Amino acid sequence: MAERITREDALTREGFKHACHIMLYGDSSAKLFGKIPIKHIVLMQMRFDGLLGFPGGFVNPSKETLEAGLSRELHEEVGVAVSVGVDDHISSCLSQSPSSPRLITHFYIKKMSEPELKEIERAAVTTATDHGLEVMGMVRVPLYFLKNGGGLPYFLSHSFICNSRAQLLSALHHCRLLSQGELEKAVRQAEQMRHTHSDDPH
Repeated sequence: MAERITREDALTREGFKHACHIMLYGDSSAKLFGKIPIKHIVLMQMRFDGLLGFPGGFVNPSKETLEAGLSRELHEEVGVAVSVGVDDHISSCLSQSPSSPRLITHFYIKKMSEPELKEIERAAVTTATDHGLEVMGMVRVPLYFLKNGGGLPYFLSHSFICNSRAQLLSALHHCRLLSQGELEKAVRQAEQMRHTHSDDPH
């Protein structure tokens, strides 16, 4: 569990690297198979290392603000300019990972319209400089439940970079996109799937 600190405290700490990431999301009226409401679009990405994560990257606060650096990273990864402000900041955490002992992760959330999100998805493929290199592609998070754990539980059973899985669950709760009960159900089913996959000799 990462230790949460304030944004202000984070910026006073010396000798730390800073990584800023953001969840871009919005409402949707679409329906899967014409009957299952999508309700919301939440964007993540498949990284070059095969792990799921949020758009963003490393920022040097001595050269630019956290938000300016995140906006720069977003332009490289999604191909369009996305304005990020201090009001979009949700949390700052000290990394507890042995591989990144002096890292502070900053997380942001920004709500956008469905057309804006679709434009980001298009630009991420056609104009983003990182497409096919650091970023394999944008991914929508399925926020629904299907039979046998399909939908969100299966998605959560995949591998995520650093604390992005915890960031996703926290953000879904923070934005009230899913209830606490639904999130707990998804996590429980995802853990069952992981155990099933690890026990499968094939």
